[in-house]
Amino acid sequence: MRPSVVAGSGVYGSQRVFLDLREVGETCGKHRVARIMKNHKIKALRGYKVPRHIEGRPSVVPPNRVNREFTVDVPDAVWVTDITYIRTWQGWLYLAVVVDLYSRKVVGWSMKPTLARELVLDALMMAVVRRRPKETVIVHSDQGSQYGSDDWVRFCQSHRLLPSMSRRGNCWDNAVAESFFSSLKKERIKRRMYKTRDLARADIFDYIESFYNRTRRHSHIGGVSPEAFETASF
Repeated sequence: MRPSVVAGSGVYGSQRVFLDLREVGETCGKHRVARIMKNHKIKALRGYKVPRHIEGRPSVVPPNRVNREFTVDVPDAVWVTDITYIRTWQGWLYLAVVVDLYSRKVVGWSMKPTLARELVLDALMMAVVRRRPKETVIVHSDQGSQYGSDDWVRFCQSHRLLPSMSRRGNCWDNAVAESFFSSLKKERIKRRMYKTRDLARADIFDYIESFYNRTRRHSHIGGVSPEAFETASF
């Protein structure tokens, strides 16, 4: 097998390599291709393997107060929040964000090496300190155990925040937070493997604060950045 024939920038598995070989006239069975790739430890490049966590469910599930109404006319009326994970050579780094639906701005975030409830509480605390909302804010999340903890409920009660939850296992109910994570991974993380959690933190901080909030154009708000949108509105 000629090495120059194997295409796909290192992302192909044996089936697609076999098709490449057949296209350039090589006569080689697909089982042989798979065997040769296995012997030489050539594998398709895969995305993240989702870390497995056994989570409980909230004892009390608040209603879905958002109901996929993701367009909001005033700032600090509805925040959405969620958690994602970033791989590093030191292990997983978990990121929680809080996004204002009005401008799509990330108003709070937190990064930690575990899924402890402090992860989401710190992100929400940042949002409260930064925004200092004068009226009650709906805070929408999925049904992850961190969002159903007593600490989360008490924090919301003491800061005039009204919890809202997606239906169980329905990612579309929290589509804006999911969209932010998708942009982060496509535009900055991609197939990157950070050497340390500190390097990952620094890069993600730069993406959120220097690029996404201040520079990145967002189609939902007229093709400007979240900060530019808020500045024009205020």
